[in-house]
Amino acid sequence: MRVAENLKQISQQINEACLKVHRTADEVKLIAVTKYVSTERAREALNAGIKNLGENRDDGLLEKWKVLKDKPHWHYIGTLQTRKVKNIIDKVDYIHSLDRLSLAEEINKRANHKVKCLVQVNITGEESKHGLSLDEAISFIGSLQPYENISVEGLMTMAPLTDDDQILRDCFRKLRELRDQVQALHLNFAPCTELSMGMSNDFTIAIEEGATMVRIGTALVGENG
Repeated sequence: MRVAENLKQISQQINEACLKVHRTADEVKLIAVTKYVSTERAREALNAGIKNLGENRDDGLLEKWKVLKDKPHWHYIGTLQTRKVKNIIDKVDYIHSLDRLSLAEEINKRANHKVKCLVQVNITGEESKHGLSLDEAISFIGSLQPYENISVEGLMTMAPLTDDDQILRDCFRKLRELRDQVQALHLNFAPCTELSMGMSNDFTIAIEEGATMVRIGTALVGENG
């Protein structure tokens, strides 16, 4: 596996997508999703120049953290069970999957610092996906004000698995519009500048629609190894 070669190609795609919409590549944070690969592959990604790693299970993150420590910025991108918060709270830089008050309460209780969180929104309402509905999101964000250890840095969504570019574009656009609505409220606990959206199959469309974080696994680090 040549992560460096994959990174070169993906970086070019990021640049091209940014140019289309008059953005610059430094506005987009590339997160290498290492959940299916070994610690050695994750290390290869770091050696290639990647600074952000994403994991979706606490045990996978802890296994890699024991070796890599704080060399990368760690992003927890999967559904986080309340009882697992204590395992990862002092090791991650971002939690991308805040979607319920019970989780917010546990994060707030366990943290001894402000935790950068992204609120997960299920734009399409698919039953197979976690997250708040579009209608619930702003009210939920407002309810987070009492939690002094939570900073709502932005929003996250997972698009449908489809080859229809328009469906993908609509999904990402709706998340961007929601982000803009939250920003317009000027909440000091919810700056909401980040949009975590786009994966291996759709990240260029996500960037064109405003993504500031893209989560790329297979195309960058492979599916195993």
